[in-house]
This record gives sequence, C-alpha cells and structure tokens, in this order.
Amino acid sequence: MKPFAKILLAPLLLVLGACGSQEQRQPAASRVGVDFSGSWSLDYGQSDNIQVRLNGLVRELQRQAERRAQAGGGELRGPGAALMIGDAGTDSGASIIGLAQMADLVTRSQLLDIEQDLSQIRVRREGDFALDCDFHEGRPTVVETPLGSEFCGWDGHQLLFVLSLPEGLAIRHRLTLGPDGQMLNIATTVSSDRVSSPFSLNRVYRRMDPEAHGFSCEQTLTRGKVCTTESP
Repeated sequence: MKPFAKILLAPLLLVLGACGSQEQRQPAASRVGVDFSGSWSLDYGQSDNIQVRLNGLVRELQRQAERRAQAGGGELRGPGAALMIGDAGTDSGASIIGLAQMADLVTRSQLLDIEQDLSQIRVRREGDFALDCDFHEGRPTVVETPLGSEFCGWDGHQLLFVLSLPEGLAIRHRLTLGPDGQMLNIATTVSSDRVSSPFSLNRVYRRMDPEAHGFSCEQTLTRGKVCTTESP
C-alpha cells in the first residue's frame, strides 16, 4: 500500500465509528419517509468498477497536466509524465494509486445491516468498521478527535458521513435510497492534498433476506446482528 494510504490505515480504523455529541446549530433537514434500515447485499453489476474509475482519474489528471504545461509554454516529455514525478510529489503515480486503494478499502463490504430510528442510525458492514450517527433532533453533528474531525447528518433525503484526517485526507460517504426503497447507493469520495482531483466510487446495494442461502447471521453483544457470506 502506498504513502498516505498505508500511514493512515490504522488511525482510520480507530476513528471511523460513532459521530460525537457536539451539535452544529443548523435547521433540521427533511428525512420523512427515508428508511435505510434492513439488510443489504452488494450489486456488483450496478456498482462502479474501481479499475475503470482509476483509469478515468488518471486520464483527467493527464489532461490537467497537459493544460498546465501548455499554459506555461512547456510540454510533457511523454504521456502522463507529470504524473510520475516521485512518491513525494502532487499527482505522482504512487499518490494516485494510494487514493484508489483507500477508496477500495473503505467500500469493499459485500453486506450491510442497518438499524435506524428517529435519533440514530447504525450501518454495520461485513468484516469492517461501522458508520454510526446520532441525529440530535435532525441537526448535523461534529466531533473533534486527536486524529481529525467527524461529521454526520442529513442533507435533504440523503445521509452524509465525512471524516477529515491528517495530511489532507478526507473520506465522504453519501447514502441515497432508491425511489422504491429497494436499492441503496453509497457514493464514496476520497480526497488528498497529494492528488489534485478526488477519487469517487459508487456502490449499489439491494435489499435482501438475510436468512437466504449463502448468508450466515448472528447476534453479537457489541455489533448487534452481523451477517457474513458463507464459505462454499
């Protein structure tokens, strides 16, 4: 794993969790009829392909580099040369790959189990950390930690989780429920001071019966109901 993705992995796993109790005084957002609760299974066919998204980001950064070179009266020495200027440079190959690896790390869960009521939501993810948020009468909440800041709250009918970490790394999850309530889109955007454009992935989930063949569920004291894929 490359530079910042490797360095910040341990702190990331420690701080991704419940949003804190400090309230940001804003009007309550509308969330009437939006119910994420239930069990969800990843739909690979509808979800983004990480390699395709990575290729798209590289092409965009190459176009940006070419425009900068032309504006400065210079030229690139070869396709994408400005992207390969070493591990410490902005838009280096190592930094771009590290950004994609971080996005893959925080979006790879195949199963979700979500509990929601008027005051909180708990997004439990298979073999992964949870996304927890207390709504505090509908207002967004922000908490500062030694490792960064966490934000969560409603944005209209969507739910946002934002984590800001050292070295300019930020992770944003935006949850959107489909019109019929049977599909859930989680748009994850990872940004860094070392890459001039963010990396985004959309993961699409479908409601499922957790007791169906191929899944195993158990009730735990610390994480509630946890479902995992059964080994063949």
